[in-house]
Amino acid sequence: MEDPAQAFLLDVLKHRSASPCPDTQPYVTLSFAQSLDAKIAGAHGRQLILSGKESMIMTHWLRTMHDAILVGIGTALNDDPQLNVRYLPHPPETPYNLPRPIILDTDLRLSPTCKLLQNYQNGKGRRPWVICAASDDATPKPKGTSASTTTAETTSTGHHQYHPSEDIDKLLRKRSLEEAGARIIQVPTSQRRNVQGHADGTASRHLSIPEILTVLRDLGVRSLMVEGGAQIIRSFLAEPVVDVVIITVAPVLVGKDGTGYESPVVSLPAEGASPSQRRFVQKATRVFGKDAVVVLEAVTGGQSV
Repeated sequence: MEDPAQAFLLDVLKHRSASPCPDTQPYVTLSFAQSLDAKIAGAHGRQLILSGKESMIMTHWLRTMHDAILVGIGTALNDDPQLNVRYLPHPPETPYNLPRPIILDTDLRLSPTCKLLQNYQNGKGRRPWVICAASDDATPKPKGTSASTTTAETTSTGHHQYHPSEDIDKLLRKRSLEEAGARIIQVPTSQRRNVQGHADGTASRHLSIPEILTVLRDLGVRSLMVEGGAQIIRSFLAEPVVDVVIITVAPVLVGKDGTGYESPVVSLPAEGASPSQRRFVQKATRVFGKDAVVVLEAVTGGQSV
């Protein structure tokens, strides 16, 4: 008998082939849980268990419907997630599809002893991919310095000091992660102006989301589930790459100290929208236990659903 959450998701995702995003990237589902006051974590990113059991089961069904599942290094460090499907009943015959875990980790801060790598070593999960900044894509260095022997340290004024140890340290971290089983994938970075918490207006490096998706598609990933945290949510919504957003809304209030997220896009009325404007419209809403699950679908211009 088909699980209600499984049936709901199969209906939600049945039109994947009609994605408005280019076929040079995977189908992208952005999924996360939030409180009524739009918080996804506690103070300083501390993990909060917002989803009830029923909606957690829905999320685990959603994982089985994607080739890979992606989180940022903040989530990986704060939560030490497993990104598996342990909430689902034991399969009677065919094993569930386990999505490949992918961590966006610009500077390779992931611990070699994290649960994702332990599960892979024990045969309980797929090999994690760790996506980091390309070695030759580091912050520009003064003339006469070698990219292989220097490193950048950001000061309080936004300037950089250079030291000979960080590149070597990153190489050692890369080797340690590879020895633990991780596959390291390097992609270019982009400069983004810091807005919150940086009065000096300095720019910081961020992995290029379009480049990441192109690389993943080339590696055979056709569908990608993105789970967060806050910076990852904002980064993906800032690009025209997300096909569906699935938000689990828990009936709780976290308060002002909780960690929220910013959405660069909104659900605008279709009337008067430009042909190239992307927005998200409500596709479905379902209650699972105490939580409401809201599905938003990406459309362009005056397109309706």
